[in-house]
Amino acid sequence: MIDRIDQQKVENALSEQASVVLLGPRQVGKTTLAQNISEARDAVYLDMERLADRRVLEEPDLYLDEQVGRLVVIDEVQLVPNLFSALRGQIDRRRRAGHRTGQFLLLGSASNTLLSQSAQSLAGRVAYSELTPFTLPEVGQGALQELWLRGGFPDSFLANTDRASLTWREDFIRTYLERDIPAFGLRIPAETLRRFWTMLAHEQGGMLNAARIAAGLGVSGQTVARYLDLLVDLMLVRRLPPWHANAGKRLVKSPKVYIRDAGLTHALLGLGTSEALLGHPVVGGSWEGFCVENLIAAAPRGTEASFYRSSAGAEIDLVLTLPGGDIWAIEIKRTTSAKVSRGFHIASDDLGAEQRILVYAADREVPGQGGLRAMPLANAMQRLAKG
Repeated sequence: MIDRIDQQKVENALSEQASVVLLGPRQVGKTTLAQNISEARDAVYLDMERLADRRVLEEPDLYLDEQVGRLVVIDEVQLVPNLFSALRGQIDRRRRAGHRTGQFLLLGSASNTLLSQSAQSLAGRVAYSELTPFTLPEVGQGALQELWLRGGFPDSFLANTDRASLTWREDFIRTYLERDIPAFGLRIPAETLRRFWTMLAHEQGGMLNAARIAAGLGVSGQTVARYLDLLVDLMLVRRLPPWHANAGKRLVKSPKVYIRDAGLTHALLGLGTSEALLGHPVVGGSWEGFCVENLIAAAPRGTEASFYRSSAGAEIDLVLTLPGGDIWAIEIKRTTSAKVSRGFHIASDDLGAEQRILVYAADREVPGQGGLRAMPLANAMQRLAKG
């Protein structure tokens, strides 16, 4: 069993708020985390994918009135959107009865849909937390290469062999395409969406060129945007926006797109071994995406992530604006050389970056020119976690 860093965050949120929404893609470990939390509490668990559990909540107040004082865990709650208005009334009544915190833990696999539902009904009554696949601090520095190759989904990372891990990820992708996405009521041809997902994998970390993708798929640009919105909403793809606050520079306007789990990137490309990955053109983009996800996961709550690229070529792979306003400029390279381009320093000057960091492949932290510090991914995550 690998301890999840987010478990303490969820427990803290439950001690402060009446309800907590825990978001994350399917199979990321939300149910296991919720069960771990429930073991130390008087709790009841309901799964909205089970018909029997859904019937229990057909008249939600009748059932929930009997659970006052218990933690009610509701899994895949986005499948019952009408439940949110009932939860609002339950929370308000419980507050008046003196039960102000730790009432509901809601697990969901579709971020924007679930957030909009809960924001409208549970404003001021809910905290949000996102559970990502395993991150480097959870598995340890010694497992970095394995985590990068297999990705952080628990069943993939913990598989007995690389072949078994790849098989799990291939099945995961197929299940999403053939069962999970249609379950949201979306009529999208599975093969077309797979091709789109695979095209994103080939361009991991690249600028979104919707017109070229649309031509390759034989669909419209609006359809490409709809496909991308879907994968972002399911927390499978990250759309990293460009930095936009500097009006004095001509900056690119297209986002960068990453498949959020490196293991899924490799499965879509048929890369099942380290040798196959290291010999593939996507290796640089894959490493960058892997580091981006880990760094964002380590950043303090409320951090805004973007990238910087000007028409003159000044570029920063990842710009993190921390809650206090400090800007961290981070370059990511699979190299052992502690050097960055002149454009990185120009861009960092443009932003007034307080921290300039190169995440590289060596195992020690060294100073570079212009206030730069080169360090392994684990060191950068530790620094970010401290804010």
